Amino acid sequence: MKLSNQDSKKNYLQAITKNIFLITTLLLFSFATQAQDKKAKQLLDEVTAKVKSYDNITIDFKYTLNNSKENINQDSKGNVTMKGNQYVLNFMGVTRIFDGKKTYTIVPEDEEITISTANDKDDNTITPSKMLTFFNSGYRYNMDIIQNVKGRKIQYIQLVSTNPKDSRKEVLLGIDVQTKHIYNLIEVGKKGTKTTLTVNSFKTNQPLSKNQFTFAGSKYPNYYINKLD
Repeated sequence: MKLSNQDSKKNYLQAITKNIFLITTLLLFSFATQAQDKKAKQLLDEVTAKVKSYDNITIDFKYTLNNSKENINQDSKGNVTMKGNQYVLNFMGVTRIFDGKKTYTIVPEDEEITISTANDKDDNTITPSKMLTFFNSGYRYNMDIIQNVKGRKIQYIQLVSTNPKDSRKEVLLGIDVQTKHIYNLIEVGKKGTKTTLTVNSFKTNQPLSKNQFTFAGSKYPNYYINKLD
């Protein structure tokens, strides 16, 4: 079993999963009622209403990690299919399946599968309950700049955590004004690291297999199974 790139891939996968579910959270759920920018809230409510009308969503995305001080600039592509709290994420050659109860992380290069159960007490685990309570931990949001991107008007909303221990300086959410779909998500760290998730393709109500979010162990007969429970 190879281990050379496993930790790096898992860190990337954890980061991209976090960002994808941050987008999902922004799309599907209302924010905590705080003194916020009314126009920003109105736009987010419109996005929420639009997305809640979809049975499922499939996104192709680009993920960029940049830190000019450290001379880091890395790009990766991936895709995710979501329905309710279930999802299948493909990123950096790794597949992660969440069937609503268990998460299956499949690493073909290492011939390893990690199986874990969602745990609300684990801060590193993305769970449906956390999606519901994400913004209750405290965020301020305001309308930011509007940009013209290839003929599309992208309105940015700035989100700032009220938690002083948060490593992020701010989060910028870009929304297509016409379609009310998410265009990109930018996280700016306090130490200069910036990650950007850009949606290249946003498809809805696609015909999905009844086993779309089901893990089939028979497909991986020689894989090492790492059960964390």
